[in-house]
Amino acid sequence: SPAEIIQAVQDSGLVGLGGAAFPTHVKLSPPKEHTVHTVLLNGCECEPFLTTDHRVMLEQAPDLVRGTQILMKALGAKQGIIAVEDNKLDAAAAIEAALPADNSVSVRVVRTKYPQGAEKMLAKAVLNIEIPSGGYPSSVGLGIFNVSSTAQLGRALPRTQGIIERVVTVTGPGIDKPGNYLVPVGTPVRFILEKLGFRGAEQTLIMGGPMMGNTVASLDVPITKGCGGFLVLTEKELSTQTFESAYPCINCGHCVEACPMILNPCEMGKLASKARYEEMASKYYLNDCFECGCCSYVCPAGIPLVQHFRIAKATNREQAPK
Repeated sequence: SPAEIIQAVQDSGLVGLGGAAFPTHVKLSPPKEHTVHTVLLNGCECEPFLTTDHRVMLEQAPDLVRGTQILMKALGAKQGIIAVEDNKLDAAAAIEAALPADNSVSVRVVRTKYPQGAEKMLAKAVLNIEIPSGGYPSSVGLGIFNVSSTAQLGRALPRTQGIIERVVTVTGPGIDKPGNYLVPVGTPVRFILEKLGFRGAEQTLIMGGPMMGNTVASLDVPITKGCGGFLVLTEKELSTQTFESAYPCINCGHCVEACPMILNPCEMGKLASKARYEEMASKYYLNDCFECGCCSYVCPAGIPLVQHFRIAKATNREQAPK
C-alpha cells in the first residue's frame, strides 16, 4: 500500500541524491488537497563535469524504472516521465529498453541547457507547467525526483536495504584517475583522493560542480548522501578564473538576462550589500532563487552574487519566527 511504501522509504533513509538531500518520504506525503498525476524523473544532469546520473541511467535502468513505478504507486500517479537531456541519448535508449509494456512510464528528451535540472525549469520544459512562486510541485500535480534517488529506491526497497552507498564523480585536472565510483556513505574524501592520485591542495577541491559547488574546509570531510561528486582543480585553473577583488556594479544587466527565474540579481545584490535581506525576500522574491550561479558567472565586476544570496537566505531563516 502507499502508506507501507512511504514508511519503508523513511526507514531506508532515502533522500534526494541530486544535491539537496531532501527526505524522499516527505516528498511522498504531499498535502491532502494536492493530487499528483505525474511522477517526473530528473535525469538532466546539467552541472558541468558531473556524470553520476548519466552512469546510473546507463547501468541501472531496470532499477530506475522499478523505482519510478514504486513512486507512482505511493503517490497515486497515472504516468511517469523520465526526462533526459539530448546529450545523453545512450542513457535514453537504455531506459527505453527497460520500460514496461503498459506505457505507464515514458522517456522524454529535452534540450541540453544549464540549469535544466532545476525543478521549475524541468516542469516547464517537459510539461509546460509552471510551479508558482513559493509553491511545491505537488500543487500543480507533479512529483519530481532525481534519477539516482529513484534507482536507489528500485534497488534497495525490494531488498529492505538502507542507503549505505552512492555513486560519486571524481574529476578535474588535479586527479590522475577521474571517473565515477561507488563509495560507502561516510567515506572521508581524503581516502578517495589518495587512491586516485590527488595532485592539488585543499583549497582547490570543490564539493559538487563548478557552478553550484563549494570549496571544502578539510579533506577529512565525509561523503554524504547528497554529494554527487567533487572537482579537483589546480592553482593554474583558479588563477585564471577568479577576481582578486570585486568591483562596483556597473548596472550592465548581464545578471538579469542570465537569471533563469527572471529575478533581478542586480538590485538584490545592492540590497545584500546593505544587509536589507527581508526586503530582498518580500520585494524581489529572493526565495525563488535556487542558487544556480548564472548571475555570478556572467558578472563582469566579479561580484559573488549567489554567495550574497545564500547569506541573505540563511539570515532570514535564522531570524524567522519559530
